[in-house]
Amino acid sequence: MRRAALAGAAVAFATAVLAACGSSGGGPAAGGTPSGPAASAPVVPAPAVPGPAVPGPAVTGPSGAPVGDPAGGPEDAETPDLPKVPADEITPATGTFSKPQKEYLTDRVPQGMDPAAVLQTGQETCDRLRYLVKADRDIAVAAVVTGEVADAEPAVAHLCPRHQDLVDEAALGYPDGTHTGAALRPGRYRAPSPTKDCAWRLTGAKGKELAAGSSDTGRPVSLTVPASAATFISTGCYAWLPEGATR
Repeated sequence: MRRAALAGAAVAFATAVLAACGSSGGGPAAGGTPSGPAASAPVVPAPAVPGPAVPGPAVTGPSGAPVGDPAGGPEDAETPDLPKVPADEITPATGTFSKPQKEYLTDRVPQGMDPAAVLQTGQETCDRLRYLVKADRDIAVAAVVTGEVADAEPAVAHLCPRHQDLVDEAALGYPDGTHTGAALRPGRYRAPSPTKDCAWRLTGAKGKELAAGSSDTGRPVSLTVPASAATFISTGCYAWLPEGATR
């Protein structure tokens, strides 16, 4: 289990706010109505989505305290195995969807599902990012890099574009794992919230070791990916973010 080393005060703040907020998906759904989504019909639960479930909090602090949405909830309403409702047929039970909401829902609403339920997952993604940014911006970006906050790119593009900088930076980062070839971008990177079992290794042609390191402090660490790197392996470091990225 990854454990992000977020400062204690930030963890306490985000945990308290999200515990109070839950999975509200509280943005207006249509016509600027502040009290909830335009579709007032009961929300139909999304069908099971292939792939690993993400139960519980999206991000945890150094002691396991939840930083993400404590109620869990569906991360991605897309269900590739089911036919999608045509864009011109996506309508709420009452009212109308705004243009950005309609764009988000296009090709994302399975037949037989209330589109308001799909919209809610995108709104919850935006809520997670909003509260994580308040606690610690680096943790918010790292959560997108690792997929802890799933489906961030389309949700941000259509429902909360103010967070586009988080998605753009995350696209240049690396989660734990093995990265090779074209996926490697030379530059300086930092792991803002590694675990105490963080280790990394960079190799070049024919497996020649270029650099390696580890950290058992849980404090941020940095490394440089050289142009000659062919493979980058990271374990226990959670996520590497580009240094010098636009803030």
